[in-house]
Amino acid sequence: MIVLMIDVKSLLVLAVVTIILISCARIISKGVHGDKLLLTPYPCVNVEEFQSLIADPNVQLLDVRTQEEFDEGHIAGALLVDVNDSAFVEKAIAVLDVNRHVAVYCRSGRRSARAASLLTENHFKVTNLNGGVMAWQDAGKTLIK
Repeated sequence: MIVLMIDVKSLLVLAVVTIILISCARIISKGVHGDKLLLTPYPCVNVEEFQSLIADPNVQLLDVRTQEEFDEGHIAGALLVDVNDSAFVEKAIAVLDVNRHVAVYCRSGRRSARAASLLTENHFKVTNLNGGVMAWQDAGKTLIK
């Protein structure tokens, strides 16, 4: 039989570390892309949560796909800034208010995750749509052409 001896000081340190980790976990949101679990500094939400978020008139809706993809169909009220544009950050800063929340999406969620990271690095509060427009349409939501 193995007896584990832990003194009070060790228990206290363990408790403090646990509290710190739990606090950090609240800041870091889980986002799922394909079969990978990603830890992100911004929330990744499902279609229903995203739809509730963008119903708030203070939330800025950002599509980060190409102009062609946007023209094929986008979520009503979306602004367009292509994340693949080398000047993405500068263009996003020019059209977005850093003091207002940004809801971001793309086709599948991968490009918008990259955009969300870039925007977060530039002090924006961002939420990403898991699954992008594909998930939006799969949930029966409409797009504007």
